[in-house]
Amino acid sequence: LLNMPKTNKFIFWTPRILAILFILFLAMFSFDIFDSCSGFSQCALGLFMHNLPSLILLVILIIAWKREIVGAVAFISAGIIYIFFVLFNIFQTGFEWYYLAWILQISGIVFFVGVLFLIGWRQKKIKK
Repeated sequence: LLNMPKTNKFIFWTPRILAILFILFLAMFSFDIFDSCSGFSQCALGLFMHNLPSLILLVILIIAWKREIVGAVAFISAGIIYIFFVLFNIFQTGFEWYYLAWILQISGIVFFVGVLFLIGWRQKKIKK
């Protein structure tokens, strides 16, 4: 890690740092549960349910830390899955312009992280 060229350090650290920031960003949305829960068990269950995507991405990040291909496949897949969720919502409720912003903000970030993991994996594979 210390002997890596500068571009390799960038490719190594950028997807990991962005993934951590993105997971924290997603977890931040779970704080709205405190407005509507009435007891400890309801709040705990609500926090768990709201943070399930963040927890899944955290487990994926832990695995992807050493195996970049896992991060590449999982983060790109997460972006595609999110797009399908938004499209399903569009079909049920009708199109609103902000759905496109949601897709760009959420899927765009995870696609970028996934591509960076893919580049890192590819660079390691070429070096071997």
